[in-house]
Amino acid sequence: MSISRRRLLAAGGGLSIAALLGAAGCGDDSSDGSGGRTLKLLLPGDAPKESWDTVLAEVNKRLKADLGFTIDPQFIAWANYGNQALLKFTAGESFDTALQARWLNMTQLVASKSLVPVDALLASGKYKNLSDNLDPKLIELNKWSGKLYGIPQVNSAARLHHFCMRQDLAEKLGFSAITDFQTLERFLYAVKQKEKGVTPLAVSSNMPDLLIANTPIGWLNEYSWENPNQSGQAFTGNSIPFFMAADAKATGSARPVPFWEAPGILDALRAVRRYYQDGLINHDALNVDSNTLRSQFEAGRYATRWAMTDGLSSQSAAPLAKAVPGATLANIMPLRGGLTAKPNQTFQADNFVVLNVKGQSNEQAMQLEDWVSIKANHDLIQYGIEGTDWKPAGDDKYEAITSYSTFPGYALSWRAKLERKLSTISQTEDEIFTWAQNYDNFTVDPFASFVPDPEPVKRENAQVTAAMTQYGNPLFIGAVDVDKGLDSLKKAVEKAGLAKLQTEMEKQANEYLKG
Repeated sequence: MSISRRRLLAAGGGLSIAALLGAAGCGDDSSDGSGGRTLKLLLPGDAPKESWDTVLAEVNKRLKADLGFTIDPQFIAWANYGNQALLKFTAGESFDTALQARWLNMTQLVASKSLVPVDALLASGKYKNLSDNLDPKLIELNKWSGKLYGIPQVNSAARLHHFCMRQDLAEKLGFSAITDFQTLERFLYAVKQKEKGVTPLAVSSNMPDLLIANTPIGWLNEYSWENPNQSGQAFTGNSIPFFMAADAKATGSARPVPFWEAPGILDALRAVRRYYQDGLINHDALNVDSNTLRSQFEAGRYATRWAMTDGLSSQSAAPLAKAVPGATLANIMPLRGGLTAKPNQTFQADNFVVLNVKGQSNEQAMQLEDWVSIKANHDLIQYGIEGTDWKPAGDDKYEAITSYSTFPGYALSWRAKLERKLSTISQTEDEIFTWAQNYDNFTVDPFASFVPDPEPVKRENAQVTAAMTQYGNPLFIGAVDVDKGLDSLKKAVEKAGLAKLQTEMEKQANEYLKG
């Protein structure tokens, strides 16, 4: 009798095919040398420069004693992570977990059945520490077609892009408080005019669409700062963003339009083009990666850089102050109404730990996620050896002794209830981070748990994505004339299949609205 892969997984109670075959006598090439198994994890970026070997040895010592296995994290540079991780999945490599996201390859991996649904595993009652640290709203709103395909990694309820800026420069130039977009713009021009050698805005190759067409807030889209209640959707991470009708929930009609038809977009494109021509944006924005840009910011070469509501941008304070004595940081969230604005949120996580169907043991992968949900274990992997790499500062803060805390916790161990803040976090970032941790401070987006299925338009979506990379990214950062650049983009995406994508998006979104 033949047994399908899905039925085999179900019959195994969560054990992967590879694990079952291994138990049947095929051998196990993931032993730690002492009879225990070693789980292989894919993590993005670089291992912490300090203490990594020491911390990993302590993690594995405790894991072996507690659970009987160890881990072997494999770091892949951010510039290559998306492609290499996807290749490892498609080639059928035997690793256990990986960071994934809609903005990476998660949609493709779900469609190809490369990921293990974790609903049943999470609901089994075996992973209480993990369950206790995941808000029910977080679980419900991160399901795709009723299934959860990874453990959401969040350290706050909501995720909003905003600015981290040089507060010392702001005060020097007479901008002690920046609370709206117009004042921010005046500050950027003042930096350009009066601070030689400092570029006002740092933009990396990872973020062109975030400047203009992100929802609810585009980084440099003034309209969205004033109206942070727009809903947007794309079939996959780098494809074309569609904006939904504001009254979609009331009418039941999504009426998606390409991003350039949404309110405020054209004005934002023209503003960013002006910033680029006036030298406010670095002209290597399409080529420089985020890590390089962060190092340059910390060396004093920029006045502002991207920040997320994760409390981490203050990590740049110490290296910046070392490079530029007297330099300080602050964060800007110029929402109309400040932190009382209640912007839209889908509460969908940016990052997930996903389980590979080719992994050695899905059961042990879940045990690992449960283990890092215990505060002492979370603190070890997140901040390093207590007393050596960090020491507590009150109940919810920590003082960094080494640079170990650059470990990418968002790819393995972020739990909102367990996170500590840096003892040196700026007052403004502390306020924003605390605000972002409360679900009640946001409006639930009408399309909060809608994840469009790209399969019916797979070919057209791939072609449109390629056109967006070629014509959209230069337009978003202001590197090309707006009218000529937008005309080229429209022609390219129309030829690639825009009409079919728009029709399919409307069909799926309207079905979602019906419940």
